[in-house]
Amino acid sequence: MAGKRISDEPAFVLHRYDWSESSLILEVFTRRHGRVAMVAKGAKRPSSNFRPVLLPLQPLRVSFGGDAEIRTLKGAEWVGGQVMPTGDALLCGYYLNELLLRLLARDDPHPGLFDAYASAVQVLASEHGEALQPALRAFELVLLREIGLLPDLKLQTPTLAALEPLGRYSLVPEGGLVQSDAGDGRASLEGQHWMLLQDALDDSAPFAAALPRAASVMTQLKPQLRILLHYHCGVATLRTRQMMKDLQAL
Repeated sequence: MAGKRISDEPAFVLHRYDWSESSLILEVFTRRHGRVAMVAKGAKRPSSNFRPVLLPLQPLRVSFGGDAEIRTLKGAEWVGGQVMPTGDALLCGYYLNELLLRLLARDDPHPGLFDAYASAVQVLASEHGEALQPALRAFELVLLREIGLLPDLKLQTPTLAALEPLGRYSLVPEGGLVQSDAGDGRASLEGQHWMLLQDALDDSAPFAAALPRAASVMTQLKPQLRILLHYHCGVATLRTRQMMKDLQAL
């Protein structure tokens, strides 16, 4: 991709930083080129065409080029079709963006993950309340699977033995999917639920397939995915999660 002009690329802005008095550095998630850093020259000027377009959680088509680590944004158009999430949905969107920034290497394409992210953002833009948390869990599962951090959910990781449908298993960092003892205090799911989640992830549209499965076991699934994600992100608490806690306390 280095030195090559890329045109009409589906993309989302994950984050933006000030760079000089008039320009921005962007972290952009693109469908065919992964996470890419770009400079948007003059984007902060009132007359810039970039100014009303470079917003998070909005589908874009971008053109960019250059052979440096930070490419140059040449053009950006809003695709339209959805409104900006608000309230809790907006915070959930920022949480998804933080996960991508922490876990995705630059210039590493994940078109399937991009499609799952676009679907998740559509849910956040159109739904509120009970629909938000299942959308987060479904996206977390797809993300972990796409970047190779999720084991096969039909097998016990240490032995590669098949799961027992009524046995209970926990997803743990460094251990994968392991049999859960009644007294170990860990959240767990029955084997049949893990297997259904794996079937959903193997679907041609994994996010949509995982959404109802995640909703049905959300109470037990959430703490297991949270521990795994924090472990791989190298933090005790993600910034957006801490922000959600602080707002709830108020």
